[in-house]
Amino acid sequence: MSHVYTAHVRWMRGEDEAFSDNRYSRAHRWSFDGGIEVIASASPLVVPLPLSREDAVDPEEAFVAAVSSCHMLTFLGIAAKKRFVVDAYEDKAQGLMTPNEKGKLFISRIILDPVIAFSGERLPTPEQIADMHHLAHKECFIANSVLTDVVVAGVPSH
Repeated sequence: MSHVYTAHVRWMRGEDEAFSDNRYSRAHRWSFDGGIEVIASASPLVVPLPLSREDAVDPEEAFVAAVSSCHMLTFLGIAAKKRFVVDAYEDKAQGLMTPNEKGKLFISRIILDPVIAFSGERLPTPEQIADMHHLAHKECFIANSVLTDVVVAGVPSH
């Protein structure tokens, strides 16, 4: 089974930008098949303002969000199959960028820090929640696609 996922990424040089002087806007647009369009840019931590946009999503943030979102969706599916009722799931995920062995920056660690609200007659134990997180990480398509160390805060490693 295979699927193709697409993103349309568009950038254009501004009329008053020479480009060859390296002083051009890094702002661009991402469009997805459902019709949503997102303003994106290099991170202001990488490319100083005004050549980047503070109010845009940067690729590093998108990467962290994709990992967090995939983990959450997989966790919710597992919890539902186990007949636990999840009322809310909120994650303030963080990505840590460090140099690799060649000195190149990469996101070396993503820390997921979910707060999950359960209700109903059957509430999961902390051990069951940890097991669901481990299984979610194992089954998450995005986590299976990257080499970044992804950890869930407060959940011991297997």
